[in-house]
Amino acid sequence: MQNLPLDNIFIPSKVPSKKVMIILHGRGDSSEGFTMLPDFLQIETMNYLLLDAPFEYFTGFSWYQLPPNQLPGIRQSSQLLTETLDMLFEEEFNADESFLFGFSQGSLLTFEFGTRYHKVLAGYIAVSGYIYDASKLLSEMNEEAAASNWLCTHGTDDNVLPFETSKEQVQLLQQNGFNVAFKAYAKDHSIDREELADIAAWMRKIIEK
Repeated sequence: MQNLPLDNIFIPSKVPSKKVMIILHGRGDSSEGFTMLPDFLQIETMNYLLLDAPFEYFTGFSWYQLPPNQLPGIRQSSQLLTETLDMLFEEEFNADESFLFGFSQGSLLTFEFGTRYHKVLAGYIAVSGYIYDASKLLSEMNEEAAASNWLCTHGTDDNVLPFETSKEQVQLLQQNGFNVAFKAYAKDHSIDREELADIAAWMRKIIEK
């Protein structure tokens, strides 16, 4: 889409609608890495906006720097995402019918940005990531966003971002009233077909409410 703060690929819905799924890739990847997602999800009323992160990283991009220097990039990326989504939801799309999806670094931004964003989306999907500071997130979150629909998935064999870290962080959120489901898969730091089928089914339940 033209004039957005972040480079992107836009894939229109097969059936016209005001729903959009915003997709945030992982470190070293780009929007190109997720162009297959609409074919896997098979939701004909969904538009897809695949965003490129703002920082160059080898042949792709990243949303923030490597530990322990994540915070400046997280803040800058969150600001750019705020500007981007504000433009999307000004006229063209409806926030309450739309979804935010992130993998790895994109998963962290789904939590860190999505929970604080002033508009509430229909659903949030965080795949194979972690939360930068779960306690701080709980103190700063938009409570209406936290009460929306959240799905966090992670691989038990993930050798990049540990499964137990993600599980423990989500449990902390759940204990503090955050409406987030956690699902484990026998996979590494990747996305598999069973997981995508479950995500599509989860989204359809929300859309059909």
